[in-house]
Amino acid sequence: MQCQKIILAFLALAISGTALAEADYYRLKLEIDINRPADEVWSKVGEYCDISEWLGVECEITQGDGGLGTVRVLNGSIVEPLVAQTELSYGYSQPPVEGVYYNFYHGFMEARPVTDSTSKMIYTVMWDRSHEDEATFQANVERRTNLFTNGLQKMKEIAESE
Repeated sequence: MQCQKIILAFLALAISGTALAEADYYRLKLEIDINRPADEVWSKVGEYCDISEWLGVECEITQGDGGLGTVRVLNGSIVEPLVAQTELSYGYSQPPVEGVYYNFYHGFMEARPVTDSTSKMIYTVMWDRSHEDEATFQANVERRTNLFTNGLQKMKEIAESE
């Protein structure tokens, strides 16, 4: 039922056309080199609620089995359905909340092989910044950069530990 509400909200937004036409999408891409193979890195930090270990947030799976369509709730209020997944990556979204401007926030995390024994962790988030003034936008970029840079550093520590 929740999934149907998300799809209907997105369709309503798409049909209106105006909100999408005025969007100003921003992409923030961060990465860190890790001295371990990508599959080993992913096995230590890539489960959908492993975010609690490397970002220090509460995480609860409220729907699904860890595959596509799984829904996690962070800190009791941030809903994030899993919308994309490969062996070494996943993507998630944050659905619309009634009464709040939908900024189309999405995140993508990937362990990318570099050599047989090294990899890089890449974390990318994007959102529609069209409803943010410049000060709010810059504050959001700084906050998210700090948050996910710290998360990547913690992933590196976890992945490189014995």
